[in-house]
Amino acid sequence: MKPISTITVSSDLPAALSPLRELAMNLRWTWRRQTADLFRTLDPAAFAASDGNPIAMLPTVPASRLAEAARDESFLSRMRGEIGDLRTYLDSGRWFQRTAGSTGGGAGAPTSVAYFSMEFGITPTLPIYSGGLGILAGDHLKSASDLGVPLTAIGLLYQWGYFSQSLDREGWQQEEYKLNDPASLPVQEVRGEDGEQLTVSVTLPGGREVAIAVWVAQVGRVPLLLLDTNVASNDEDLRAITDRLYGGDHEHRIVQEIVLGIGGVRAVEAYSRLTGAPAPTVFHLNEGHAGFSGLERVGTLMQGGASFAEAHAEVRAGTVFTTHTPVPAGIDRFDTDELRRYLDADESGLSRLIPALPVEAALALGTEEGGEVFNMAHLGFRIAQRANGVAKLHGAVSRAMFQELYPGFDVPEVPITSVTNGVHRRTWTSPVMDDLYKKALGDVDVSALSDWSALAALTDHELTGARDRLRSDLVDMARKHVKRAWLRRGADEAELDWTEHILDPQALTIGFARRVSTYKRLTLMLSDPERLRRILLDPERPVQFVIAGKSHPADRPGKEFLQQLVRFADEAGVRHRIVFLPDYDIRMASVLIAGADVWLNNPIRPEEASGTSGMKAVLNGGLTFSVSDGWWDEMKDDEAGWTIPTAQVADQHERDRLEANALYEILENRIVPLFHERDERGLQHGWMETVRTSLVRIAPQITAARMVRDYVTDLYTPAARAAARFAQDPSTASSFTAWKERVGAAWSQVAVQDVRLEGVEGGRVATGGEVRLSAEVQRGGLEEQDLLVEAVLGPVDEKGEIIGGQLIPLRRGEDGRWAARFALTVPGEIGCTVRATPQHPVLASRAELGLVATA
Repeated sequence: MKPISTITVSSDLPAALSPLRELAMNLRWTWRRQTADLFRTLDPAAFAASDGNPIAMLPTVPASRLAEAARDESFLSRMRGEIGDLRTYLDSGRWFQRTAGSTGGGAGAPTSVAYFSMEFGITPTLPIYSGGLGILAGDHLKSASDLGVPLTAIGLLYQWGYFSQSLDREGWQQEEYKLNDPASLPVQEVRGEDGEQLTVSVTLPGGREVAIAVWVAQVGRVPLLLLDTNVASNDEDLRAITDRLYGGDHEHRIVQEIVLGIGGVRAVEAYSRLTGAPAPTVFHLNEGHAGFSGLERVGTLMQGGASFAEAHAEVRAGTVFTTHTPVPAGIDRFDTDELRRYLDADESGLSRLIPALPVEAALALGTEEGGEVFNMAHLGFRIAQRANGVAKLHGAVSRAMFQELYPGFDVPEVPITSVTNGVHRRTWTSPVMDDLYKKALGDVDVSALSDWSALAALTDHELTGARDRLRSDLVDMARKHVKRAWLRRGADEAELDWTEHILDPQALTIGFARRVSTYKRLTLMLSDPERLRRILLDPERPVQFVIAGKSHPADRPGKEFLQQLVRFADEAGVRHRIVFLPDYDIRMASVLIAGADVWLNNPIRPEEASGTSGMKAVLNGGLTFSVSDGWWDEMKDDEAGWTIPTAQVADQHERDRLEANALYEILENRIVPLFHERDERGLQHGWMETVRTSLVRIAPQITAARMVRDYVTDLYTPAARAAARFAQDPSTASSFTAWKERVGAAWSQVAVQDVRLEGVEGGRVATGGEVRLSAEVQRGGLEEQDLLVEAVLGPVDEKGEIIGGQLIPLRRGEDGRWAARFALTVPGEIGCTVRATPQHPVLASRAELGLVATA
């Protein structure tokens, strides 16, 4: 019998339990396990049924249980303790408040940072993330909150989020999308002064106005503003702008990025006015997706009377851009005419999308050579005065990749620095390991400590017990997921008894969980299938792999890699030793990274920007087995993990073969024997010594707290000081713009001539001998303070180029020549030259203007 209607019955919280809603709406419970345990205690079944989502859980708790809890003084005491702890956390001074005066230079400290990202991975209960970029952004917010950094984040509230992954019978990835109901998400409407939900708008070509509703998710101390075009006043096409993360075609991506960038700036400014929070002084673009935010700010300044050059200079001063990809294919690139159409110039050439913005000048900020392609990374570098990669190697790769934007400068001087990614310790450390941290270090904020040497006191017994338990938890989880996956693949329950016995809680367990794209080489381990089978099936020293990861719906090669691996597991008689877990998310990751003894990472070097999954394993006593790429390239330690050598061959197939062979050799001859070496009590002395070394040497370097402190010190604070210079002196923009024009016009007349070396005889000088280098500099009418004149000294490569040059400033003497004295202390052939670059207090880098005159 079908019902004529359906009724939703939900429980109301008794007044005594009203603090539970405040606790549920602040996502700090995602990393404070005492709060999550409080909700679990209230109703374990409801908590489990909601997938650990307190917002969805509370209405489903029976009224009788709520009434009982409202009379339970023990429960109420715990609840009051948690709400008190949360309020103290929100109101107390933290690292930023204690140090901003010294690191930020008083008025130059960032009063507020606006952090833009296309995705945020905070909790599975807020499914607005796909992979590493989102998880990194989520960890950034959590650590900014812990450190007290005044940050407001801006993203999109997707109606369908990213896809859920399953497999068909042949092992081919299937995608399904689940509708996000804001009522069951940890988000609230931002309400305006009229009591209605706050909306902002942008105007697309044809005068189509897009209304954008603003929601907020509270991530500890950090508000995350989420923009939503699924608004009744929008037509169907406009409502679909925020439908799916990374869905649709180029046109759809452009419109999403317009909403994120332009709508995001308007939303954060409106939010600041509503709440009285400081308006952002620093804007951080997490990838190029939010590049339109810079154009919006330029347009706003121009509406106030600034010229394009003045507005551009002021916006650049306070903007930070982080690039996350070391390969051109990972960058959003659009047809320039598409962008021209959306910027929608009027008869005077000014944009209707961003009032007062000159369209062609704006396009020039992102247009590649040739004029047909608009590159969002180029826009990021040209709209931000400070830019960084996400590991030291990635910074070096990015400097080479984008050297063309800074003509006349060698790769090392391209102004792209690096801040190596990190992971949020409290989120990714399992309770089992967290208890060991507390035992060794005390109940303190471990991420605030740089010295974790006390972890070396953890005993083999303690570590072996923790690792055995975490591995067992992973095996239990994997068995359930594999059975569920096979049911979705069409298998019958009666034929799946084998899934109850897959994996061995005592076997060496290797984890591999990444976005499945070709450069990450998921199938490198399959290069020699028979050798891999032999390793997996060794009866004395068993090895097993637990693998997870999604391939982008449009990435057919990635899907083929995934299918190849699934078929190997299905058909090679090893399905009990190598399993693939569909639908990888934060919840699954927390068990997988904690339970893996070894975390495998084998991308094509140097195509991994950073990679953070292995960092999470390290925090849980897992060991790293990786190509020397991303974060491991700078932190690798032979006593704390294993490095797969990079084959120096051009042919990719041969390189794969050589590196796969190295992978097998290290696994068979070094990792497997060490893991299975146990004493009569079952303790792994050698293995646990390696684990302790990893925890003491590697773990302190990989926390997101370290990462966010680096951003504050190295990027946010200098950007805030630069922005403050413009705010404090309105004439700065016009004077700097005039200076740039004057320098640009005169630069063709600047020349370095008549370079002389004194103290050198016959081209030789004794080690430690002092020389004097001088040159005549034609200034082309520029003032002396407009120029930075430097000697460049360094070894000479086979092409006759100075490499790793040392820079020594020259000063103008009474004779009019620019000179310096210095000692040459390192023997060998040293090349030297003299160059001049523009110099101004507003400039952040010598290479910023792309102007250089060399002898």
